[in-house]
Amino acid sequence: MQLVVARIGRAHGIKGEVTVEVRTDEPELRLGVGAVLQTEPLSAGPLTIETGRVHSGRLLLRFAGVKDRTGAEALRNILLIAEVDPEELPEDPEEFYDHQLMDLDVVLQDGTEIGRITEISHLPSQDLFIVERPDGTEVMIPFVEEIVLEIDLSEQRAVIDPPPGLIDDRAVIASERDAEAGAGADAEAGTEVKTEAEPEGDA
Repeated sequence: MQLVVARIGRAHGIKGEVTVEVRTDEPELRLGVGAVLQTEPLSAGPLTIETGRVHSGRLLLRFAGVKDRTGAEALRNILLIAEVDPEELPEDPEEFYDHQLMDLDVVLQDGTEIGRITEISHLPSQDLFIVERPDGTEVMIPFVEEIVLEIDLSEQRAVIDPPPGLIDDRAVIASERDAEAGAGADAEAGTEVKTEAEPEGDA
C-alpha cells in the first residue's frame, strides 16, 4: 500500500537540498537516509534520500543525483510516497495511518451520525478530517483530542464532541438556545425588547 509521506518545498542553498512538508508521524522511518520513495507525478521518481537534517525547525533532504539548486527547484511540489505494509501499525497506539481512518463513521457521543471520513488533510498546525455528511455536504473536523474523543477501529467509527459552530446543526441549536435564554432573561428583568419594525412612541 502506498502512503504520501511528504511534499517537496522550495530549494535550500545551492547544493541540491530541499525543504519538505512532512506528512507522516514517523519521519525517521519514512524519510531516513537511504529510503527510496515513489513520487507523484510518477515520472519524477523514484527518489533516493542521500542526506537529511533539520534546520530552523524544517526538515531538509537531498536526493541522489540532485547536486544543485536548479535540480532542487525542479522537484518543487512533488509528493513523496512510501510503500507500507497494510497490516503495519504505528508504534504509538494513539497514532493512526491515514488508511486506517478513511471511511470511518463519525458520530457524536450519543450516537448521532455526522458522516463518513473521506479524506485526511495534513496542515502545518494540525490534521483535519474531511467528513461527508449524509446530504452530500462536507465538514472539516480538527483531529485533536479535545474534539475527537475516540477512534474505534473495531467498530469503524470516530466519536467526536464538536464545539458549537463546528457543525451547522449544532450551531443553529446553540443560537436558538441562546436567543431563548436571552429573551427569558429580558422578560425576568422586565425589559421591553423592541424590533426594528416596531415604531417608537411619540416623544
